[in-house]
Amino acid sequence: MEKQFALAGNPNSGKTSAFNHLTGANQYVGNWPGVTIERKSGLLKRSKMIALQDLPGIYSLSPYTPEEVITQEYLLNQKPDAIINIIDSSNLERNLYLTTQLLETGLPVVLGMNMMDIVKKNGQTINLSKLAYGLGVPVIGMSALKKTGLEKLIETTQEEAEKNTVAYPAYDPKLESALDEISDILGNTVSEKQVRWYAIKLFEKDPLATESLNLSSIQKKEIDDIIQITEKIFDDQSDAILVNERYEFITRLISLAMIKEDGFKLNLSDKIDRFVTNRFLALPIFAIIMWGIYYLSIQTVGTISTDWVTDDFFGEIVPDFVETYLISWNVADWMQGLILEGIIAGVGAVLGFLPQIIILFLCLAILEDCGYMSRIAFVMDRLFRKFGLSGKSFIPMLIATGCGVPGVMASRTIENENDRRVTVMVTTFMPCSAKLPIIALIAGAFFPTSSWVAPSAYFVGIAAIVLSGIALKKTHALGGDPAPFVMELPTYHLPQVKNVLQQTWNRATAFVKKAGTIILVSSILIWFTSSFNFTLQQVPEDQSILAAFGRLIAPLFAPLGWGHWRGAVATLTGLIAKENVIGTFGILYGNLASVSESGREVWGLVQGDFTAIAAYSFLVFNLLCAPCFAAIGAIHREMANAKWTLLAVIYQCGLAYAVALITYQYGSVIFGTAAISMGTAAATIILLAMIYFIVRKPQQKQLVHTAMFPPLKEGK
Repeated sequence: MEKQFALAGNPNSGKTSAFNHLTGANQYVGNWPGVTIERKSGLLKRSKMIALQDLPGIYSLSPYTPEEVITQEYLLNQKPDAIINIIDSSNLERNLYLTTQLLETGLPVVLGMNMMDIVKKNGQTINLSKLAYGLGVPVIGMSALKKTGLEKLIETTQEEAEKNTVAYPAYDPKLESALDEISDILGNTVSEKQVRWYAIKLFEKDPLATESLNLSSIQKKEIDDIIQITEKIFDDQSDAILVNERYEFITRLISLAMIKEDGFKLNLSDKIDRFVTNRFLALPIFAIIMWGIYYLSIQTVGTISTDWVTDDFFGEIVPDFVETYLISWNVADWMQGLILEGIIAGVGAVLGFLPQIIILFLCLAILEDCGYMSRIAFVMDRLFRKFGLSGKSFIPMLIATGCGVPGVMASRTIENENDRRVTVMVTTFMPCSAKLPIIALIAGAFFPTSSWVAPSAYFVGIAAIVLSGIALKKTHALGGDPAPFVMELPTYHLPQVKNVLQQTWNRATAFVKKAGTIILVSSILIWFTSSFNFTLQQVPEDQSILAAFGRLIAPLFAPLGWGHWRGAVATLTGLIAKENVIGTFGILYGNLASVSESGREVWGLVQGDFTAIAAYSFLVFNLLCAPCFAAIGAIHREMANAKWTLLAVIYQCGLAYAVALITYQYGSVIFGTAAISMGTAAATIILLAMIYFIVRKPQQKQLVHTAMFPPLKEGK
């Protein structure tokens, strides 16, 4: 019979690294039932009869966030055979708080003391035997990074699961007496091993625990009386009593187990953070790092690879090979056009940018794995809080650099409902992987010698987020103080090659799968509508169904500098999937191989529709406008309201249009490509209006919003 072990721990404790090493390729990823938070499960490499469940990283089992709710429900309802609690030994007090709550679940617990090498570097020593004695559970020293101690951790967990013994933290006798009385009142309402858990949860007035138990009015009254008496004895609220008791227990543990301390001294991470998180240097350093990443992936190494893929592979090798066989098989001309000009040109146009995207993903994965991205969240909290948002809002935005859908979903960790709505509305302003080909296209074709263009897209997104946060938080509907932000900063370490490559592979394969599904279907549809007229006769592109529809909406984009049908329809197809913008160009402009070349002379057709300023305006609009249909669907799920979803889409499209208009109109005047006109006047009025909404006083000062967001709904 298969055994189930649950991996639990604080964020950045090394839990996922341990999970990856223990399970190897035996992992499977999905979503928790009814919610969109990712779950990772896997079978041990050494034994296919033991399954590991990598629970979300949390700081406590108080059900305030979806991750905490998920973890609590899994442990209580699924009842794994044992819990493996991974501890960051260098932050013992913070990590042990979760440990005390895990012990209260009534399940066997084994502690994996990770990062013991860092403790030693800090001049400290932890006596694991004494710590195990104080907790009443096995404690194993380990290093997920160096892959040591993991086998012993699993062996010990198997032994504990067989024994099925549990241990509970001992609190003040007066509190213990109250918990015993509540346990007696519960009687047979819950199982013997879970009675202490529910006694504690009822004592701290946990609403989820109260709702899950079918208590009589008499039981509720007796429990309330016990709580009130205990609160008078301690002269404190019940939940605060438990928090204080847990920390007093932890303090006793640390004094017992921490046997040597050489005094405080700065470690290497602290010394690096003096510069990386410096009030004045943090943002410039971040800007330089992002510029370097984009320069490497878009301007140099990535470009060399992309040029070969687009020019040679999808430009000559694949089309010539396929065309030879199509001719030899006497395939009809229209079918040849569909395959060569539709599928290969459209999908190939998107996949041509895969080398650049892989290098970008690789760089971002390195930054995440070494611990730098956690510092950026900390730095951004300091910046965002000035503009009315919490640093928690940056986490979804960081995730959105990979894909807007999980970025929007990650907003669920924000307790403040108004902060959550604002975050959902602005998260997709960050350039996701689907927008990277558009950035590479514009930067490589129109600004081949300007290394600032590609990273500027990133900072346009951040600026839109920050300024939108200021404006939206001053409205009556979305005002209020930001929620507090607590985050553990992991110690800097060398990135693990396996983790970095696995993360890069997962993101790249997701990009390829999208090209092979949504983009494939879209390319076929675009080719058909650009090759046939309304009477289904094959005609030149400018006489096609797509051209007719494009000319109908093109005047809307004329003030932005690209009022031609090709640019208009490419933007609209981008609403299905942003990669469609490049796929559409690949079909409408023929062979996209010329797009990746650095010389402008090969861009004859495209330069006939775009100037450099118009191209940048096109880039800005597609960066900021409403995201793909999948992300809009995610926005609707998180907003749980059609009105708010519509407002979010209107705001995104409106802001994109306004910024693109200002970019083109002012850019044309500044660089002398056009004179001051009615368009310039309109851009000025819009700019002044935007400044007003940013600098005005809040409409109404509101109290801190403490209400929890609605419960997660069951999915299909």
